[in-house]
Amino acid sequence: MTTLLIILAVLAILLIPVFFVVGLYNGLVKKRNLYRNQFSQIDVQLKRRHDLIPNLVETAKSYMEHERETLEAVIKARNAAESARSSASPEPGSGESVAALAAAESGLGGTLGRLFALSENYPELRSNQNMLQLQEELTSTESRVAFARQGYNDAVMAFNNKLETFPSNIVAGMFNFVQATLFEVSDDSEREVVEVKF
Repeated sequence: MTTLLIILAVLAILLIPVFFVVGLYNGLVKKRNLYRNQFSQIDVQLKRRHDLIPNLVETAKSYMEHERETLEAVIKARNAAESARSSASPEPGSGESVAALAAAESGLGGTLGRLFALSENYPELRSNQNMLQLQEELTSTESRVAFARQGYNDAVMAFNNKLETFPSNIVAGMFNFVQATLFEVSDDSEREVVEVKF
């Protein structure tokens, strides 16, 4: 009987650290999956935004015949942003892919801003029903992107905090967990909401 108790005590002493490590590992995995899920929310909204832009350009093209360079710049920036989004989607915590996406989205925001500024010179375009609808959808999507980005950054911060704190940092090092990258707005010009009034 005492031998059985000794065996059980030894097993308990050996299993407690194993369960502790498993718990820490599972906690890191849950936090990583949370920020990945949050990134997928950004991905959906950016895809929606990118899909709206060709329609916006096509509508504006018939009114803004002399602004071909600006329209082409918007499409080029949209394609660069879509490519960066596609690259970032498989591994959303990667520093390089998230930074490239943020830079591409910043560039797209700048070209859209120029398009909207130029469109002020075309009263017929400002009153076009299709353009007004696209403007409303784009404004709504911009808000959704900002909200999704906030959720992603919160999830990344929670993951990185767990990754860096003791004792989970030891488990993270053992299983090669790496810090995730925040989706940060790269400059003050993008911090301002893109005004899309016509």
